[in-house]
Amino acid sequence: MITHPEKLLFPADGITKGELVRYYETVAPVMLPHLLGRPITMERFPAGIGRKGFIQKDVSRLAPAWVERVVVPKKGGTSAHALVNDERALLWMANLNTITPHVWVSRVPDLDAPDLCVFDLDPSHPDEPALRAAALLVRTLLEELGLASTVKTSGSKGFHIAVPLDRTADFEATHRFSHGVGAVLVKRHPEVFTQEFSKADRRGRILIDTGRNTFGATFAAPYATRPLPGAPVSVPCTWEEVERGTVGPQTFTVRSVPARLADVGDSWSLLHARPFALAPASDTLSGLLTDDDLERAHAASVRRPKPRKKAP
Repeated sequence: MITHPEKLLFPADGITKGELVRYYETVAPVMLPHLLGRPITMERFPAGIGRKGFIQKDVSRLAPAWVERVVVPKKGGTSAHALVNDERALLWMANLNTITPHVWVSRVPDLDAPDLCVFDLDPSHPDEPALRAAALLVRTLLEELGLASTVKTSGSKGFHIAVPLDRTADFEATHRFSHGVGAVLVKRHPEVFTQEFSKADRRGRILIDTGRNTFGATFAAPYATRPLPGAPVSVPCTWEEVERGTVGPQTFTVRSVPARLADVGDSWSLLHARPFALAPASDTLSGLLTDDDLERAHAASVRRPKPRKKAP
């Protein structure tokens, strides 16, 4: 049962909770394979996107008994995350005013073995041609390392680029590899990419965020709606669409995705048909970086803004 379907979640667009739930019901057949077995973090907006929402991970006191869950370690204890393995659970989550489900890059039963390596391109300012060119540079480097990648719109500011893995690498190895890829991109294209955590230090460049490849980190699930005007959706697309410039970060919305699926289907339907071992690519990558390169990359990723001095 959907409670308060008339509630406006996207006031400027007239999109109610009822419409959002119907959207998730429509995309369930293509979305559920991407959610299966992945711990979920819910980004909830009980008063709609015009008010501050919140992130919910633990559902031990919230989920009905029929919602599957997995208990994972966290600092100081454990957390019970929901597993959205069927349409009923997906609609339960949407009924909680969950606009965006965020997912891990690993699945049960082995949460220590990621099956995806994700690169999140986060531009400093809107510039779709520059963003698309940057995404293609990431693809080119991954191809140089022997890896095929796929892409989806983030529904927010950038693109998510993913490499399917055969789960022989753990999180430490996956994060080290992805961070090294970022370091090579910064080394080769310093005017385009940065690994600076601080926005003040990015100087207009695109952050190549590799932090999604750590235990417990998440990214917006394929076909997840984002809490922004227009109800944009994170949608798998093709590299050809990126090359042609026919897709951007917010091209697809709750109201346009059903027609896209009817037209082209799920561009990530075969995502895991050819998973890659990371070790050979890591060996090749190591020859492209010096110790100084890695040290600079690490310093950039951990650097934090200096605190402002208080006025006397």
